[in-house]
Amino acid sequence: MTLPSSHEEPLDILPELFRAEFSRMVAVIARQFGLGAIELAEDIVSETFLQAAETWGSEGLPPNPAAWLYSVAKNKIRYAFRRENLFEQKIRPELNAAEYSFDPEIDFSESSIKDHQLQMMFAICSPSIASESQMALALRILCGFSIEEIATAFLTSKETINKRLYRARERLRSEAILLELPPPPDIEFRLSTVLHIIYLLFNEGYYSRTGNRILRQDLCYEAMRLALTLHEFEPTNRPETNALLALMCFHASRFKSRDVDDPEPVLYGEQDERLWDQDLISRGLRFLAQSASGEKMSSYHIEAGIARLHCDKSDSTEKWQEILNLYDALAQRNPSPVVFLNRIYALFRVEGPQKAIQEAEALRLEDSHFYHLLLGELYTSVNRAKSLEHFEKAQRLTTNPAEQAGIRKRMANPGI
Repeated sequence: MTLPSSHEEPLDILPELFRAEFSRMVAVIARQFGLGAIELAEDIVSETFLQAAETWGSEGLPPNPAAWLYSVAKNKIRYAFRRENLFEQKIRPELNAAEYSFDPEIDFSESSIKDHQLQMMFAICSPSIASESQMALALRILCGFSIEEIATAFLTSKETINKRLYRARERLRSEAILLELPPPPDIEFRLSTVLHIIYLLFNEGYYSRTGNRILRQDLCYEAMRLALTLHEFEPTNRPETNALLALMCFHASRFKSRDVDDPEPVLYGEQDERLWDQDLISRGLRFLAQSASGEKMSSYHIEAGIARLHCDKSDSTEKWQEILNLYDALAQRNPSPVVFLNRIYALFRVEGPQKAIQEAEALRLEDSHFYHLLLGELYTSVNRAKSLEHFEKAQRLTTNPAEQAGIRKRMANPGI
């Protein structure tokens, strides 16, 4: 499965390249020197990208940007270890000398990167690391999130995230966790955490709370790449893995109709279905069929079913009734405010605004801009003043400039 690539401008490409290569490079370096040196690996890779920004900005993009990064990272590793004899003094004592030796020839081949990234996924998801610290470290190492992005995703401060990352790294050292796959019984146990992290990464890209755009395709495609790594590894090619892949394929198929030149959000009803990627829809259907091989239905199965229906532009009551039924099932399995709000929108499409308004107002999610967006929509044909009141509240509560612009557009054009 080949994922779309972006245009290649010297500095424009760096964020996407950082997202794609950061975790891959850290995984290979950490595998060479052990997870006790993971912070050093992060520093080396970050310094490599800083040098790329400085060099490419003045000299232009090299013919093979990834190869350039790997070469510079290798040189930085050699320099760091030779400068202070760091390996002998600080790294080797923490490792088993019979298993590890310093070899500056780091293997950045595609097969090596894939193997080590897969091992890193499961090492980070070790049950010996507290869940909050585990999630922060995973978003940092696996997904390349900045400290600020992780803090935003968790609705907390950068100081709190730094503390969680410190505790997680210390646990990796103190527990001498190895960068290797766990035994088969533990793989299934940890897989749910790995999938949840990938799901969070995709969601952050699909509806970003960081940056100036609603849709960040780079995050979504990186999540899909990580999930494909699990799909291609027999022990993790499980029904829930394929259900998550199906869910992401269905959503990604509509990116071209969502992410036009204007960064403001393009609502579902406004999307041009001619721009939908039929190949990704077909792949989503194949992954969804493969996900039906097990006996257990996960929340990813239900969400994939909903996303599949959204790949049908028809606006029939039958379609929305099916979506409502799936949200009813999802609300029982995963009773979250986002699920409740989406369920109420489906109810609105089936039964009209009055019952939907009644159920929405019963939630009393006054601090949620999604709540006010929904009520603004529901009141559009019922009470124009109340509709504008809720849209104004939503605009004040969101911090994303693109979304604020989209809300202003919605207020000025109630018929769209």
